[in-house]
Formats: sequence, C-alpha cells, structure tokens
Amino acid sequence: MYKIPVRIFRNNNCKQQFFLSFKNRNHLLKITSMRFLIFLVILLPLNSLAQSRLHISVFGGLANYQGDLQPKRFTFDQSRFVGGAGLRYDLSPRLALRGELRYGHLQAADSLNPPSLRPRNMSFQTRLYEASLLAEYTFGDILERKMVPFVFGGLAAFHFSPYTTNTDGSRVFLQPLGTEGQGLAAYPDKKLYKLNQISVPVGGGIKFAVNERVSLSFEIGYRLLFTDYIDDVSGTFADENILRDGRNQLAVDISYRNDELKDGNPAYPTEGTKRGGSFNDSYYHTGITASFRIFNVGYKNRSFQSGKSGRQMDCYRF
Repeated sequence: MYKIPVRIFRNNNCKQQFFLSFKNRNHLLKITSMRFLIFLVILLPLNSLAQSRLHISVFGGLANYQGDLQPKRFTFDQSRFVGGAGLRYDLSPRLALRGELRYGHLQAADSLNPPSLRPRNMSFQTRLYEASLLAEYTFGDILERKMVPFVFGGLAAFHFSPYTTNTDGSRVFLQPLGTEGQGLAAYPDKKLYKLNQISVPVGGGIKFAVNERVSLSFEIGYRLLFTDYIDDVSGTFADENILRDGRNQLAVDISYRNDELKDGNPAYPTEGTKRGGSFNDSYYHTGITASFRIFNVGYKNRSFQSGKSGRQMDCYRF
C-alpha cells in the first residue's frame, strides 16, 4: 500500500493533511493517465467554488447624467431609477472581478433647468441598457472588518436611444432625424451617432458586512462616455432648408423649440448658431448593492466580531 501526503494551508488556524492511497506501484502509475488529468481539470474549479469566492449581487438606485441639458456635475434633480444584477468573483481578499447587467432611464428638460437655459426648451429621455466588466479593489478584508471602502473601474457597453415628446404628446425618437444635420451630404463632418457605445465606469463606495455570506455596499459610479449625443444635443444648428430637404419638417421642428414658448422667437437660427456644448456627456449611478455568497460549502458558521481575531476562516471539511 502506497500513501502520498497532501497538505492544505488556508491560514494559520487551518492546517490540514490527508493521504492519497494506492494499492501498488502499477496503481500509482495508472492514475497518471489522461483520465486522471481530466479529473484534475474538473476538480480545480470545484475547489474554487468550495472556497466560496463567487457572489451574486443585486443593485438598486438612481441614474442621472451630465450634459447639455443637465450642466451640474452631480445632482439628484431629474434622476430616474436604475436596477441590475451581477456576479462577483474574489481573486483575493481585496481584489475581485464584477460582471453586471443594468437597466434604467435618463432624462432632462430645459423647463426644469435654471432660467438662463429655459428658452432653449429642449428635453430628452432614454432607456439605458448596460453590461459591464469591472475590477474592484477593497481597502481591507471584509472578512476581518465590518466596514471597508472600495474603488472600481473597467469597461462597459451600453445601448440608448434618445426621444422627446412632440407638441401633440407623441413620442419622437431623435437619432433618425439628424437634428443637427448628421448624416447629410452637406455636412460630411457630422455623422449619425451610434446607439451602441462603449463607456469607462469608475467609482467607489463603502461596503458593510452583514454576516459571513451577505454584504451591503453604497457606491457612486461615473460612466465616462465617448459621445456628446446621449441627449441628442451637441454642436451647432444646421441650415433650416437643408435639414428640411434632407430629412423632413419634423426634424426642423424638433431641432429648434423656442418657438413653442408663449413669447418665443419664431425665426429658426442661422446655420452655425450654437446649439450645445462640445464636451462629451457622462452618466452616473448612485445606489446600494446587496451581495450574497453562493456555493457556501466547506465553511463552518462563525460569529462576526470586530477585529481580526474574531474573523479567521475555518478549515475545509472533506
């Protein structure tokens, strides 16, 4: 009978040893076959699950944006609900990968802006679909402390399609209209913006441990964008006649809306008149995430106490 010792060192409080037994030397050689290698490939991810590194999370909060129709860098004015769900995998006690899907709304209107912006009389809304992959770094081990700060950053893909409400109450999607002459031969430098875009999410927050399996976190996350058209406002007015001939009268009406006001100017602005700013838009999410550890096998229940001494990880059970 051949025996090979196998030792596991989880931490100072967890030192375990067990033996692999073999009938004879031929049996020992046999397990080095391809079947045994396949078995190891299967065993490794199961061991990761046994370490309880995988978490499922749900998010709920508010979404808002900064752009031509919302000049404030951060505000709760005109914010809308955003929700989502995702998975987090702990690479180490401090570093984790997060994959998330979120759905929400963005909106803004000049009628709710400061008096200096109200004569422009523009507005927009959009549904927002986002998928992101993030790296999260926590400044401390949440298994050792009840509250730790964290930061995150990564890459996201999102879909939007801005629309507004016409004078008759109907919904009008803005991108196909090319309200600033985008896509017309007369303006080769103005391209129709894409509704599927890439963003760079960055942010941070504070994470609270509820127990061994559940944590809550409050976070603020900015999305840095590569477009200035999430609100369909950027740059300058096109020529009224070119826009009408290249699109339709609706594009002209939606492009300039000051004439809808009681004391508004009915004259359409001349070509090249400033319509919006030239800086890219951004949007941000503020809310709470609840995270739940799944595949919680191999750990015993343990009391959560403040300080490192009360939070050591128990050994695996075989």
